[in-house]
Amino acid sequence: MPTDHYETLGIQRDATDEEVKRAYKKLARRFHPDLNPGDRESETRFKDIGAAYEVLSDPERRARFDRFGSDDPRTVDPFAGGLGDIFEAFFGSSSSRNGPPRGEDIETNVDLDLEEVVFGGERDVTVRTAVRCEDCDGSGAEKGTDPLSCTDCGGTGQVRRVRQSVLGQMVTTGACSRCRGLGQVIESPCETCNSNGRTIDTRTYSVKVPAGVDDGTTLRLSGRGAAGPRGGTNGDLYVHVRVRPHPAFHRDGPNLLHDLYVPYTQAVLGAHIEYETLDGVRELIIPRATESGTVFPLKGLGVPNVRSRGRGDLLVRIVVDVADDLDDEQEDLLRQLAGLRGEQVAEPGRSLFSRIKSALS
Repeated sequence: MPTDHYETLGIQRDATDEEVKRAYKKLARRFHPDLNPGDRESETRFKDIGAAYEVLSDPERRARFDRFGSDDPRTVDPFAGGLGDIFEAFFGSSSSRNGPPRGEDIETNVDLDLEEVVFGGERDVTVRTAVRCEDCDGSGAEKGTDPLSCTDCGGTGQVRRVRQSVLGQMVTTGACSRCRGLGQVIESPCETCNSNGRTIDTRTYSVKVPAGVDDGTTLRLSGRGAAGPRGGTNGDLYVHVRVRPHPAFHRDGPNLLHDLYVPYTQAVLGAHIEYETLDGVRELIIPRATESGTVFPLKGLGVPNVRSRGRGDLLVRIVVDVADDLDDEQEDLLRQLAGLRGEQVAEPGRSLFSRIKSALS
């Protein structure tokens, strides 16, 4: 059965180029072999995802797949070029376009602390990218001159061709070979950009970080990608979020988790503790006889929901810390307590194993 590339990427057949790219990036990260070592199924899925994107990201191959269910030229062109041209004559070429092409999309990373994730804010990112040439203002022509309309295509960027097919004379359109579909030619190229209309430079952009953003999220800055050649529109900038580990808190969805070590005396007798949260100091009440593993939720002190209002909770899990650095006086007091409670403990300086060994000898 032929592979449905749209189903592989989990998108609709009318998905935009941007939706195709976004679906591919999401799935590629999920099934990448480096993240799933030894998983044959993930490796196969990763290959299928790549093959699907290779077809759907190419306008001509996607058009063939949409029409015939396959992008194999042998499937859609059994008459050595005639059948493909017939469809182009009736429906037009899906890949032909005139005017300067759009600039490339670019990617970068931003590293955030957990505090920035919880409260949001703005961060600057710096990228090396193609920018509009200042000397020619992106036209590609030397200052004081202008690009000329292409005489081969009349400035449209496309030319009409008449050819004979099995069904007779057919008229097709395609990109002009002289101006490469731009509709313009340059007789006096700009020396700074060599007629490309753009140069490479460093740009810094401010990225708005929404509160609640998660590790692995990609933020899109529309129009902040590379400038297009000859005055073409800019691509987009994709910023991949990476969250640094926090020394105390661990994120679990909308909640924050923290293991709080308390001494045995506080766990047994109870205590009021000044507890440091990301929102400031809060009073944490530990009741008497609190066991290790008990969880105290601090409502609304977790991570905000990036798509709605409200925050998760801060879950404080108690870990009773058994002292291993007692001095003689402290140890003597504990032995007195054990005696009052009728509890058997090891003799001073001897482990339980040593006493058992002595009793058996």
